[in-house]
Amino acid sequence: MISKSSIFPIHMKQFPRLKLLALSATFVILNTALSAAEKPLNIVLITADDLGFDSIGAFGSRVPNITPNLDRLASQGMKFEHAHVNIAVCQPSRQSIMTGRYPHTNGALGFDPIDPSVPTLTERLRAAGYLNAILGKEKHLQPMARYCWDYISTEGDLADGAGIGRSVPAYRSNTKKFIEQALAEKKPFFLMANMHDPHRPYADSQQEKNAWGHDLPKFTRRVTEEEVVVPGFLPDLPVVRKEIAEYFTSVFRCDQAVGAVLDVLEETGQAENTLVMFLSDNGMSFPFAKSNCYLQSTKTPLLVRWPGNVKPGSIDSKHPVSGVDYMPTVLDALGLEQPEAMNGASFLPLLRGQEQPERKYVFTEYHRTYARKNYPMRAIQGARFGYLVNFWAGRNGPMRMESTSGLTFNAMREASTTDKHLRARVTLFDHRVLEEFYDFKNDPNALNNLIGDAEFQDEIVEMRAALAERMKATGDPALEAFLGREDPEKIAAFMDEMKQRAKR
Repeated sequence: MISKSSIFPIHMKQFPRLKLLALSATFVILNTALSAAEKPLNIVLITADDLGFDSIGAFGSRVPNITPNLDRLASQGMKFEHAHVNIAVCQPSRQSIMTGRYPHTNGALGFDPIDPSVPTLTERLRAAGYLNAILGKEKHLQPMARYCWDYISTEGDLADGAGIGRSVPAYRSNTKKFIEQALAEKKPFFLMANMHDPHRPYADSQQEKNAWGHDLPKFTRRVTEEEVVVPGFLPDLPVVRKEIAEYFTSVFRCDQAVGAVLDVLEETGQAENTLVMFLSDNGMSFPFAKSNCYLQSTKTPLLVRWPGNVKPGSIDSKHPVSGVDYMPTVLDALGLEQPEAMNGASFLPLLRGQEQPERKYVFTEYHRTYARKNYPMRAIQGARFGYLVNFWAGRNGPMRMESTSGLTFNAMREASTTDKHLRARVTLFDHRVLEEFYDFKNDPNALNNLIGDAEFQDEIVEMRAALAERMKATGDPALEAFLGREDPEKIAAFMDEMKQRAKR
């Protein structure tokens, strides 16, 4: 005897030819295979690690044919032009996605476990009869017991040479094994496939050799320095161009792994009854991107494919959505009860081509590095403007983290000794200013801080108020410091609180 919710966890209107074998207080379901039109909905979430949103062809990459599989996925579903993650670093970003909550409400500000009371998506799916699998990054969802994995392919399982999570054949074989397991057990499935590319160390780089010796991950295309365009938030220096080429070599391999997962869905006959979403956990690992609150930090290339429900080749260019909306959307698509106190909201209406006029802003934050160095920031972004607050400005610099570990930042610092403009950029990165405001529509690289510009004061006042409202509604510990941001003592007290919390 199996409960109704475990076999038919989505809205009944999605099954026009579905015939219940018995209707009573208890549903008795025969353990037989469903026809193709009556298959329950599977869920696949594919993530890339440190992939800039515009590194994908469908989002404007100028590197030729760099992401053919993701471009195909975009043509088969919906592309979101204003999607963000809520924090631009791997573990807290993923834990926000899987809880529907901001880091400061799920308890995981940095590389921490979520609070025991916070429900997870996988708990809800297991209760509904789903099998849950994770490929890679399993240690970035803590505590692991709360995520209810029935199939785990560890970072080592996905190794190609010494490089963890970078074997395209391993993603293919593990995806196939899990789907075959789900089919054998006659259960719907949730698969979270986490690509480690294009995280550092990049393919064919000296940093990679330093990390793993000479037993290195394989790649099938070396992107050349002549093929790439250096992002506008970085200087076009020879060494920077070299590292950008190495990054794109990793982007191509990431796309191949995504293609392997999608191919297995086709080969096993599951593509038509599977809701697939793709995104990156944060921006590329370079200065002014990952581990910050800029557009290049949190904007993510969200793609959604759902045959029969999402129009192929459609684009949402109006509504801001974010990572905390993922769990509510999946539960909504399945007709499952929504846990209380989630910060996100379902964007299922957008997938159906409807409007959600209440979607005006997304809220993003940052707290601390893996080494527990505190750089607390908050930001609010809309379709055009972005407002940022750097509580640590002038207090806790210079900023050092994984994104400053390669060739690029060292080249920037060296060149800044003779380049006045670049010296100002390095100084801003290292020490920041309290407030920043950007017209991201016209300045996506955040080169011109408009916080003091008279033309935009109405927008700045509105976004400050919206940020304060969101902070108050979610119990943000930075609220008092934000409201008293002109008082150095209030900011100092908040910084000290964050330091003590990091120690705990």
